[in-house]
Amino acid sequence: MKKILMVLTSHDRLGDTGKKTGFWLEEFAAPYYAFLDAGAAVRLASPAGGQPPLDPKSDEPEFQTEATHRFQADPVAIQQLSDTHRLDEMKVEDFDAVFYPGGHGPLWDLAESPVSIALIEGALAAGKPVATVCHAPGVLRHVKAADGSPLVRGRQVTGFTNTEEDAVQLTNVVPFLVEDMLKAHGGLYSKGPDWAPYAVVDGLLITGQNPASSELVAKKLLETLG
Repeated sequence: MKKILMVLTSHDRLGDTGKKTGFWLEEFAAPYYAFLDAGAAVRLASPAGGQPPLDPKSDEPEFQTEATHRFQADPVAIQQLSDTHRLDEMKVEDFDAVFYPGGHGPLWDLAESPVSIALIEGALAAGKPVATVCHAPGVLRHVKAADGSPLVRGRQVTGFTNTEEDAVQLTNVVPFLVEDMLKAHGGLYSKGPDWAPYAVVDGLLITGQNPASSELVAKKLLETLG
């Protein structure tokens, strides 16, 4: 049985707006069930452990999908999410792959977390795939390749587009723009139409553009795992 670690944000403040943020429900739920339905075991972790903050916007009716409805009717999943493990207690050798759901939260905590950075570097060094979707490619900001260069340099990547960020009116709120960061670090950034599913695989690194891409990223991760 394949073991997949899903890493969620613990950050709930949307900059200085006074609004809340966190992880995006669909980007957690769709991959979670894709993994379970494929027979994988899933463990959840976050920097602080316990209940990770849900982006309240992702709970609004227009953002619900089959996967989010399934989650909301699943007491086992709700319990598992309410009691995530602390990220610093997770060991690379205990998992076959790592998946990061997005939401704006990861731009503040996971992108800057030495624990998360070490986890990603360790997983890739051990030949284990790492997948991120939407804002979660932001967690690659300080991750290095074996030679000390930025991990994304010269690699095919995608992530939340500048135009998508502009559409949700948070361009001046986020600590950095995912598209700009990936390009600045030498990533070979590509994208599909805004809000349409788009994912890129470069060896063990899998990235997805937006919430609509979460299930596609999960499928590509499962394919990479074989």
